[in-house]
Amino acid sequence: MKKYITELIGTFFLVYAVGHNVINGNPLAPIGIGLALAVMIYAGGHLSGAHFNPAVTVAVWLRGKCDTKDVVPYILFQVVGAVLAALTVKWLQGHGMDKPAEFVLNKLIVAEIIGTFALAWVVLNVATTKANANNSFYGAAIGLTVTVGAFAVGGISGAAFNPAVATGAVALNILKGSQLWAYWVFCIAGAGIAAFTFKAIKADE
Repeated sequence: MKKYITELIGTFFLVYAVGHNVINGNPLAPIGIGLALAVMIYAGGHLSGAHFNPAVTVAVWLRGKCDTKDVVPYILFQVVGAVLAALTVKWLQGHGMDKPAEFVLNKLIVAEIIGTFALAWVVLNVATTKANANNSFYGAAIGLTVTVGAFAVGGISGAAFNPAVATGAVALNILKGSQLWAYWVFCIAGAGIAAFTFKAIKADE
């Protein structure tokens, strides 16, 4: 159970950072969000692997480093953490966003696939390979990947790269609810492509 609670806590603080930074209109929001993810990864990596993202859980499972029995509980606890964070942010701020962002669907799909591919690719290479075992940079590398992606395509897709984050963002009226399905389908698709690419090129050799 401790690894599931760790996934809830890490996802909570990731969405907590997303919510406050976006609602407050912080132009450096991607930095704050990336740092929040990095520190939660350092805190929880030894307990759960620190996925904090259903798409990452799927990628790590496909790579063979997550037990099948843990996949659904990980995702459930990640979503619960995201929703709890959204409710907390909404209570503290007194409101969510006045109007959700609405993105061009085909551009959203491409941006989220590419961004989640990059995130999952980095996770698999820095956190699951023998060559990088026991390294001290994996949290920073993963957090910075999110920061770069958010600066690059935040205005095109919202740069969620994470279905749980997208769910929390919908609860905060940051993203449009009618587009939530796309984040679930295509973030997981991008992560799956990353996992199959990792295995195809034998990146752990």
